[in-house]
Amino acid sequence: MPASWASLPFLLLLPLPTWAVGAADPLRPFDLLYADGVRAYFSGDWPRAAELLQRSLHSHARLLGARRGCQRGCQDEARFGAGRAPGPGPPAHEPWEAGFFERVLLRAECLEECLGRQLSGQPSLHRASPEVQRDFHQREPYNYLQVAFFKLKRLDEAVSSAHTFFVANPQHLQMREDIEKYQRMAGVKAESFRDLEALPHWVAYEAGVHHYSLDDYEQAVVKLEESLREGLLALEDCRALCEGPHNEEEEKEQEAQLGLYEAIAAHYIQVLKCRQECILSIATKPGRVSSTEDFIPSHFDLLQFAYDKVGNHAAAAECAATYLLFYPSDEGMLGKLKRFQAEMGEEATVAARKTIHLYVQRSLLEKKLIYYAVEHLGESFNDPESWTPEEIIPESIKEKYKEDQEKQHVKTPDMGHQGQKELLPFEGITITMDSQQLNGSQRVVLDRVLTESECKDILRLAKAAGGTGDGYRGRRSPHTPHERFEGLTVLKALQLAEEGAVNWRDAKLLLQASEKSRKIVESYFTPGRDLHFSFTHLVCRTAAEGEQDGRMDLSHPVHADNCLLDPEGNTCWKEPPAYVYRDYSAILYLNDDFQGGNLFFTETDAVTVTAQVRPKCGRLVAFSSGGENPHGVWAVTRGRRCAIALWYTLSPEHAEQERAPAEELMRQKENEQEPSEPDDKDNAGPGNSDRDSPEPPVPKGRARSTSQRTRADSGSGVQSTRLRARDEF
Repeated sequence: MPASWASLPFLLLLPLPTWAVGAADPLRPFDLLYADGVRAYFSGDWPRAAELLQRSLHSHARLLGARRGCQRGCQDEARFGAGRAPGPGPPAHEPWEAGFFERVLLRAECLEECLGRQLSGQPSLHRASPEVQRDFHQREPYNYLQVAFFKLKRLDEAVSSAHTFFVANPQHLQMREDIEKYQRMAGVKAESFRDLEALPHWVAYEAGVHHYSLDDYEQAVVKLEESLREGLLALEDCRALCEGPHNEEEEKEQEAQLGLYEAIAAHYIQVLKCRQECILSIATKPGRVSSTEDFIPSHFDLLQFAYDKVGNHAAAAECAATYLLFYPSDEGMLGKLKRFQAEMGEEATVAARKTIHLYVQRSLLEKKLIYYAVEHLGESFNDPESWTPEEIIPESIKEKYKEDQEKQHVKTPDMGHQGQKELLPFEGITITMDSQQLNGSQRVVLDRVLTESECKDILRLAKAAGGTGDGYRGRRSPHTPHERFEGLTVLKALQLAEEGAVNWRDAKLLLQASEKSRKIVESYFTPGRDLHFSFTHLVCRTAAEGEQDGRMDLSHPVHADNCLLDPEGNTCWKEPPAYVYRDYSAILYLNDDFQGGNLFFTETDAVTVTAQVRPKCGRLVAFSSGGENPHGVWAVTRGRRCAIALWYTLSPEHAEQERAPAEELMRQKENEQEPSEPDDKDNAGPGNSDRDSPEPPVPKGRARSTSQRTRADSGSGVQSTRLRARDEF
């Protein structure tokens, strides 16, 4: 019988307790079990499919455990071989190669014997293709399992399998729909939505950060220490697997052309690179391909603060000293360490944690070897850690290293603004999601830009102008026959107010809200550079009555704002008829009392969803307008969705032509009004709004921000389209 579901994560993460003892039962290769399970699935043999797929997962977990255990066991063995006497070593006159290769051969013998015991004497049978390995990495067997369990009416197992797959593939559109169906299904319990392969260090880390944000520092310490402990174990597991077999045919062909020492060096450097990249593996949450930067140092950053808050100055000092192993010149942390030492007394000694000191030493030694190969053997290396000291980088490649760092900053210029509210030009606004949380680059979500009262006033304007405004005047949307579309520009709104068709202050508020949004986007993305309006549009989409059953289309298909999206070519062509001069885009939402209508971002393939945002009053979403941010809108299936769509340009020659006459019209109207006339909104304009609720607590630690490297990698079901004027959102 296969292992229980709950035990699978621990099989994957922990070493086998008896690595040198053979398995009690022969282990069938997981790829063969997987292939048989998929065949049973497509033949509709649900009981056999469920059994084989579970066995394949169990076999894969045992295989990884055997490899990790054998790598660690043979590495730690003093004699490099079971039952072999150490011997006196080669005589002094013999070449050094004899001693070196003797140890290599004994290590290989140890691994062969260990894996032979674990895998019933046939380790070579367990080398699966890269495609199958990729399926297991992406938890694809759970995708098949959830259907098989559902067909067998084993609902709890179906839900947990679906959730396990969805955690690692949050961009999968079909699974998102399945999860929503399960949530609505009678008899499904909340506890059924569990991740069967939850990583212990991530579970503890998220719990620790949660307690930290609530100022519950005692629990934060417990969970962050657990996260650190489990994360280091996961790191060693990953490093052990770096010595496993490599299936890349290209590497084999390349090594076949090399001599003995060149081939050994090439393979060893690949192992070292793999070990270095393991930090990215443990620092990347399932379902994300962007890692948390400074994952280990940030633990000590948070811990020193939490320990200080609970009064444990010795532990706080130790964590501060450990953090300084990574960033020895950090002035803020040096000051804290000095304060901790003063509080402990002059006789107290402070030392960094020995395990982390050894970790840093080992990492630096590996980096030095890799950089030597980069300098002398033509290798390349993208250092995954930002704390690497500059002195170990060879002079000949320092310039290129700096260029690479600068390019990374150019790609994500908003990284430095994360969480820094003081950079925003208005008080009370909160940064709800940044580029990291939106799984992309140059994206941000800000809340409380408008009050509920201001949203209602602009919605009243949209309703009053719906039949007389510009845009499509309530006609069918150009993107779907199942929705009606209304649009209103700022100039048209003020003209209607001049005619008495709409409330003047509502039209004025629309102009003020758009200007407030421009200042926010400018301060966040382009401080020191002026952003000009390219186009401003108050847009409402209304679901057509009786036409929503079975809808498969989108309210707005996937597109980019300044280039023509080419999903098949996985690129975006910056050429007309696209608005190539648009640099930044934003949407200021006015309501949430409708069904559907979420904004979502995708990869350039137009199907891989990387993030989505639910509209609400006063929420501003802003992002760069290029091919790095394709986006669309889910179908509005009930109610009316309204928002102010805004586009900006850095080129004044492409500024919105209607903006100047709109502002002039407003000035004329204000000059006509009596100076003593009271404002019936008590000066509740967007820049002077009273706030109805206190700001949420801000984390008090010094954890460094996370850099964004890449985004999600698969999905299905979203169509793309060329850009259209005035109605991109």
